Amino acid sequence: MNDGYILLVEDREDDIELTRRAFAKAGIANEIVVVRDGLEAVEFVQCAGRFAGRSPTDVPALILLDIKLPQLSGIQVLENIRRQESTKRVPVVMMTSSNEARDLLSCYDGGANSCVRKPVVFADFAEAVRQVGEYWLSLNQAPPRTPPP
Repeated sequence: MNDGYILLVEDREDDIELTRRAFAKAGIANEIVVVRDGLEAVEFVQCAGRFAGRSPTDVPALILLDIKLPQLSGIQVLENIRRQESTKRVPVVMMTSSNEARDLLSCYDGGANSCVRKPVVFADFAEAVRQVGEYWLSLNQAPPRTPPP
């Protein structure tokens, strides 16, 4: 699996490291680009701020998005992702420690493709990340990067 990069939107350094280790352990070699808060994620998607030089055609193959973020919530970031022409079809997997129905409804109402509860035990977390990566990067048939003429 190495068709495009993964955008990881996560503020907790431990979870960033666990995600990197889990993908490496699963043999998922895609580059992981990390942004650490909601505002930074929106700037990344909009090619603004410190990401102003990034091409809007350079979109991730998958976005892993934490719900609880500083600056802007993951739900607000998701809504922004879905408003952008370049990212509106990119698979977004919401990662959360929340078990609240309203959080899940907000994710799906906002256009999330999937919601995954973050397991606390590393082995369980690594297995969840492996399954997410395998499905969204290998098995899922993604939409074409450019629409047909």
